[in-house]
Amino acid sequence: MRPIVDISSELGIKDNFLIPYGKYKAKISLEALNTKRGKGKLIIVTGMTPTSAGEGKTTTAVGLTQGLGKLGETAIATLREPSLGPIFGIKGGGTGGGKSLVEPQDEVNIHFTGDAHAVSSAHNLLAALTENISRLGTINGFNPNGITWRRVTDVQDRSLRKIITGGGGKANGPLRETGFDIVAASEIMAILALSMDQSDLRLKLARTVVGFTTDGNPVTVKDIGAVGSLMSLLRYALQPNLVQTTEGQPVIIHTGPFGNIAHGCSSVIADKVAMNYSDYVLTEAGFGADLGFEKFMHIKSRFSDISPSAAVIVASIRALKSHGGVSGDLLSQPDTQAVSRGLPNLEHLIGVIKLFGLPAIVALNIFPSDTPDELALVKARCEDAGAISTVESRAFAEGGEGTIELANAVINATSGSKLPNISYLYPENSSVKEKVEALATNVYNASSVNWSSRALRQIRTYENLGWGTLPVCMAKTHLSISHNRTMLGRPSNYTFDVSDVRASAGAGFLYPIAGNILTMPGLPRSPRSLDVNLSGEIIGL
Repeated sequence: MRPIVDISSELGIKDNFLIPYGKYKAKISLEALNTKRGKGKLIIVTGMTPTSAGEGKTTTAVGLTQGLGKLGETAIATLREPSLGPIFGIKGGGTGGGKSLVEPQDEVNIHFTGDAHAVSSAHNLLAALTENISRLGTINGFNPNGITWRRVTDVQDRSLRKIITGGGGKANGPLRETGFDIVAASEIMAILALSMDQSDLRLKLARTVVGFTTDGNPVTVKDIGAVGSLMSLLRYALQPNLVQTTEGQPVIIHTGPFGNIAHGCSSVIADKVAMNYSDYVLTEAGFGADLGFEKFMHIKSRFSDISPSAAVIVASIRALKSHGGVSGDLLSQPDTQAVSRGLPNLEHLIGVIKLFGLPAIVALNIFPSDTPDELALVKARCEDAGAISTVESRAFAEGGEGTIELANAVINATSGSKLPNISYLYPENSSVKEKVEALATNVYNASSVNWSSRALRQIRTYENLGWGTLPVCMAKTHLSISHNRTMLGRPSNYTFDVSDVRASAGAGFLYPIAGNILTMPGLPRSPRSLDVNLSGEIIGL
């Protein structure tokens, strides 16, 4: 690794804007938002619907950053911070792979600069302050039964999904049913990711709802009087973090909102800082294009004046076979028919990118078992689906050298100074139902939407509170275009079921819930944590 001060110096970041955390990582002062040395073109790195076979989105984003660097371009990757839950659960580390890693990967994956801990501390302090206020009765009509704010932890612990607190009697707090979510699902994490600066963070925190009075009026962080204390805990967490790739290219890692119930993208601040200091910014959106990419466009880009120039959609032959119905133990065997059966998923998501007016570049993450016939089939079908190019990526095996063709495709797709004419799938002021129906038919390929009575009641409540025109942030499975994880490929002629609608008033969106979404995952039978150890360095990530 190179000293982080060398990385920042090459970008032109002033010394007084850099706050080193040791030798190889640093925070960047928010003053860097006001310095415009570059005019970075923003490229969204998204993917086909994820499978256990692996698509390699982060590896591709890191490798592409390195490939652009080899071509003499100043490129910065902006990624989400990995969450400890998946790291020690089923997924493992979130810093890429092979020769396209974010370094120092052990520190990035575990603790990093403490941002997630700051979010956890702020979230749980707010829970304690809220319960204290409700116990004292200082807000008229606000009692423990009206609290909606849960607690968070960064450990996957299914036993904490539903709990009873305050069981030690009146002196030990209000007795009530509540539960824990994972830190990435905290609304404070989503707020941090969407905030423009300190003033915007303060505004978003102040309007965050922690419960309701008996009359149905929302109780906010401002009502609790907790805005100042939360700001103090989030002071440095609002600043983005600078690290590097395996080949010494800059990476800004900041915030890690859940891709299922939040928007699943790194921070607005990270993208804006990166665009100020680079030619190209490779920003990763969580899960497939039906989740992270769509939310990037409708929530992050639309309301923060960040305009992307193109999208790279990552796919693999193995993942296409998986969508074609092949079991995991047979994915390495040649099977063009299975690839053909799985391709509608990728073709549909290329179409989703085109709906927004962006050029789509397919990055085929190459595995040793891929055959020439399979690759030729995918390239032909992607071209027919409207991708401007389909390029093989060998980021894992070869690093930047393996993504030079992909880097050239990105440069060609974004040549010229004119940005694409972005189209959105619904007007800002349309109703919740209209927005969800637009997403269901255009993005999830459903024929209709079925609303539960609870969801309809919640919509009426939010409309009465003046929240009816907030953007929607769909909470659904990432394993299917639909709300049902078992519906692989490109489901069609089905009804999209919405069971509930919840509000993140602080972050500024409503999140309809389709299917069974867990905000506290459980550990698998063989958690990845059993492979992690310390042997001079952390191993097993």
